[in-house]
Amino acid sequence: MTVGLSATPDPAAAYARTLRRRAVWLALAILCVGLAFLLDMATGPAMLPPGHVLRALLDPAGVTPAETAIVRAVRLPPAVTALLVGAALSLAGTEMQTILDNPFASPFTLGLAAAAAFGAALCIVAGMGLPYLPRAWVVPAYAFAFALGAALLLQGLSRLRGGRDSVVLFGIALFFSFNALVALLQFAATEQALQQLVFWTMGSLGRTDWAQIGALAAILAIIVSLSQRSAADLTALRFGHERARTFGIDVGRLHLAAMLRISVLTAAAVAFVGTIGFVGLVGPHLARLLAGEDHRFLLPMSLCTGALLLSLASTASKLLVPGTMLPIGIVTALIGVPFFMILIARRVAS
Repeated sequence: MTVGLSATPDPAAAYARTLRRRAVWLALAILCVGLAFLLDMATGPAMLPPGHVLRALLDPAGVTPAETAIVRAVRLPPAVTALLVGAALSLAGTEMQTILDNPFASPFTLGLAAAAAFGAALCIVAGMGLPYLPRAWVVPAYAFAFALGAALLLQGLSRLRGGRDSVVLFGIALFFSFNALVALLQFAATEQALQQLVFWTMGSLGRTDWAQIGALAAILAIIVSLSQRSAADLTALRFGHERARTFGIDVGRLHLAAMLRISVLTAAAVAFVGTIGFVGLVGPHLARLLAGEDHRFLLPMSLCTGALLLSLASTASKLLVPGTMLPIGIVTALIGVPFFMILIARRVAS
């Protein structure tokens, strides 16, 4: 009697199939981002068919001047801002969760967004300015400086105390400290300054102009290229810090570089649109479900999931209350809080 032997699985073929599957998911994610962008552009007080939106963008002669003005002047800047800010926050969250090995880590939960909010609040309430800088850039500049400073402080404190858990604890302390300082400024603010501050802290995609959008796009492009160069090291870090060191990776230097990238991304995103929470928490988890832990795919996938989430949130902000555009920060919180509770429940159950 002849006993048949089962064919031995070919690891190379299995790995090739995995890469193809991840590439397909990434392509589908990019397609979904494009569709969400069109949906965002078509949504508003004057609903437009997606075909008219495309013609207004690519062939303005094919639509009315009013539709061209609505699409290009009114809806295009916020829609592009949603893509860029969502991508930046999600990428920052992915790197933060990787280096801290903590699924709850994000620029929002570790205080960087709160630091940016305090910088903006200080500028608004105290009426502070900066020489040689246009007024429209002053509030973003203060928000950027404080978020960057908070990230550097977080990195410095973690180096003094050591350990990833200390970074999380210091981040939580920064979160509550800066929120308390913002509340103190709100208490001391004039009625006009308070109204401006509250509106800023709720988040808005409609405040950016093309110069600010260009600056945000340039920052994102530079950081993405730097992150992709570290993709292999970040992937190795998921096997554990000690294992990564055996591969010859300078873990301390990798942490510092990642924290600098995270701080720049968070500061730039929050500085222009205000406080937007949970995108940096939810986006990375969705990206990991689709792309796994290989950061060659995870990092670009996180860009897509973050852009998709904030673009859909922008659409929802115009549809939830007819005739009113809700602040984008409220919408992302409504989406993010249930997801955060699910993460906590799964963590406790495991």
